[in-house]
Amino acid sequence: MSNNANRIKNPMKVITGPDTRWSYANVWEPKSINGGTPKYSVSLIIPKSDTKTVAKIKAAIEAAYKEGESKLKGNGKSVPALSIIKTPLRDGDLERPDDAAYANSFFVNANATSAPGIVDADCNPIMTRSEVYSGVYGRASITFYAFNSSGNKGIACGLNNLQKIRDGEPLGGKASAESDFASDEDDDFLN
Repeated sequence: MSNNANRIKNPMKVITGPDTRWSYANVWEPKSINGGTPKYSVSLIIPKSDTKTVAKIKAAIEAAYKEGESKLKGNGKSVPALSIIKTPLRDGDLERPDDAAYANSFFVNANATSAPGIVDADCNPIMTRSEVYSGVYGRASITFYAFNSSGNKGIACGLNNLQKIRDGEPLGGKASAESDFASDEDDDFLN
């Protein structure tokens, strides 16, 4: 019997498809937003054509909702409907219409207080920070959970681990040093 047969499947955990693109990849050093707890984070851009990953994420959000009903209810009389609380699966065409990287895609923002494990396509640990940047393609291990904090209720996405599958065009508008100095021409000199 294989080890996989002995594992208990967590319905709130998802491994994204290999065409998931990483954006805002803060995976080496935790960053604090508005003075909050420093966290590792990444925006996972999932093509709408990856219906398998999208379906797994929707199912995991529903499982997190069911598992977290008592937390979501809090001191209230009833559990708010899933359709009205904050959920992490968002439509790039609607929420980021001016960003080509999010076109025809969904996205999920995942974060964690502990560093994610990061491996290459062969599952070897990646130690060179420049190998992982906003724009690479890879799979992500993420877990969905319910939260109820300071009046905000919803489903959030935790970041577990990352697997880089292939390089992609860097996001963020900054050219690489290699592309800036690829030729000897001084195009802009004294123009």
